[in-house]
Amino acid sequence: MTDMSNHPRPAGELVLSLRGISKSFGAVSALTDIDLDVHAGEVVALVGDNGAGKSTLVKTLAGVHQPTSGTITFCGETVTMTDPSAALNLGIATVFQDLALCENLDVVANIFLGRELKPLQLDETAMEVRSWKLLNELSARIPSVRIPIASLSGGQRQTVAIARSLLLEPKLILLDEPTAALGVAQTAEVLNLIERVRDRGLGVIMISHNMEDVRAVADRIVVLRLGRNNGVFTPDASNQELVGAITGAADNSVSRRAGRRQTQHDITEGGQA
Repeated sequence: MTDMSNHPRPAGELVLSLRGISKSFGAVSALTDIDLDVHAGEVVALVGDNGAGKSTLVKTLAGVHQPTSGTITFCGETVTMTDPSAALNLGIATVFQDLALCENLDVVANIFLGRELKPLQLDETAMEVRSWKLLNELSARIPSVRIPIASLSGGQRQTVAIARSLLLEPKLILLDEPTAALGVAQTAEVLNLIERVRDRGLGVIMISHNMEDVRAVADRIVVLRLGRNNGVFTPDASNQELVGAITGAADNSVSRRAGRRQTQHDITEGGQA
């Protein structure tokens, strides 16, 4: 196998390709024939209603689940990920919605949790320098790497979780609802952070229910519905198109509201003619 470690792919190069990925839990089919491509320096938003299969797909890419059928190609090679450590070793990092941070530990300890330098006699200085370097590269607003996570805001915690995911220099990062439960300013901070990760040449898959956040940073929007592909859109797609693909119904409140606005516009234009 070729060496795929520690080097981002050239911008635009295909990092991840899924073909026909299916996942069943007993008689329940969670994913059916999923196709997905992600390129270096690209943010792909994964959207869909509850139960659409987004989390199952991310867990499959993170090595938590193994697909029932289909092929995963990473950096040009067909791969099998038997567990999360296999995904990490390949270069796939995941930041789950719960962030998995230890609130009583400081920023440095969280970034290096389980990957400490010289575990028998911790090299605190080297870890602190590396932590600051990662955070500075992300233009993070962290006052100190020696304060406990409990003292940080939601946006700052997300920053620490993303910095930790970059420690092993992955080529693909998976973000599960990175702006959930954040205020306006913190959301903007995290969206800027995602753009900086993309600018580093990484491929990014972002799960989100917030269409405005998706439009702000995504290069492509992939819709899942009932465990299947249901369309690929650009960020300038209308809410009507996206909601229709997500819900599977062309006639919905968004489309009806858009229709009413168009009718009102036509009436106004006709009256001015």
